Formats: sequence, structure tokens, C-alpha cells
Amino acid sequence: MRTASVAFICAVVALIAGAERIVAEEATVTLPDKRTVIATLGLEAHVEGGYFARTFQPDHRPQVETPRGPRYTMTSIHYLLTNDSPIGHWHRNESDIVHFYHLGAPVHYYLLHPDGRLEQAVLGPDLAAGQRLQLTVHGGVWKASHLPAGEYGLISEAVAPGFDYADMALGKRAELLAEFPQHADVVRAYTRK
Repeated sequence: MRTASVAFICAVVALIAGAERIVAEEATVTLPDKRTVIATLGLEAHVEGGYFARTFQPDHRPQVETPRGPRYTMTSIHYLLTNDSPIGHWHRNESDIVHFYHLGAPVHYYLLHPDGRLEQAVLGPDLAAGQRLQLTVHGGVWKASHLPAGEYGLISEAVAPGFDYADMALGKRAELLAEFPQHADVVRAYTRK
């Protein structure tokens, strides 16, 4: 009886060790390099910096009326910052945007709210360090993003009502400095001269 119990325990330990090895092997993921990401996702240069590609617009639904005209109910994009295009310059959208982290290095976000408040968030995989997988930015909030390290950071955005360039303003340094003088350093860091 004792030999059977020891054999059973050894079998269970072997099963657990085998399962841990399989889980460890499955957890090993090789990330693609930035050229592969850009090519595979069909990304192109974005006016605010970085790269993007629209991934969805609901052509099967009627558009919604907004003060600026009809818009899709929602649109989505992939958005990539890279070590050679590491800044998403200050811009403001009229629509709400939900950002989702996917791959690569953490992406830092800076938000300037209409009341003058500066909010910072980091989208990335290290939840224990306070990084987030998702960030919501309400319409009317100025936003900039930055890749401080790494080859790239890939996120997606869902925009509702759907994105239209007529609903986006690119930040001008002098105007942002006049509106947010208390945040001059971060305004200067993420605006074009």
C-alpha cells in the first residue's frame, strides 16, 4: 500500500512538473520587430506622429448626426509609436476615445483637461507597476503620447462617434502655452515648434 501511495505521489508530481513546463513553453512569445508590425498591419505615417491604420468602420449601420455632420457610430485604428517616431503630438478630438495596449514597450500619455488639470497614464503590460491596459480620453481633452524607451509600442483606439479629421485639432505651441502655462514643460516637449 505504501509503495502504491509513493508511486501515485510521484506520478502527480511528474504531471504537475510537465504541466508547468508546457505552460512555460507556451508563455514564451517572440515579439515581431517594428518593420514587421508596420508591414503586417498596413500602417502608414500619421499626421500627429507615429503610424496608424483604420481597422473598422460600421458601413452596415446608419451614421449618427453630430454638430459637425454625420459620423460613423464608431471607428477603430491600430496606432504605433516607434523609436524613430516616438511622439504623438498634442491634439484634441471631439469624440471619446478608448485606447487599448497590445504589444511592445509602454506608451506614456499626457492629458490636459479643460479645467487645466494634467493627467498622466502609462499603457503597458506591467499592471503591478501601475501600467494600464486601457485608457479612456473624453472628447475635448488635449492628448499627447510618448514612447520613452523600446523599439515600439502598439495600441488600438476605438472612437465614438467615429473619427473624422474635421473633429481633430493639432496643438499649436503658443496657444497651448497660453491656455496651460502651468504645464509649459510638457506642452513644449510634445508640440512641434
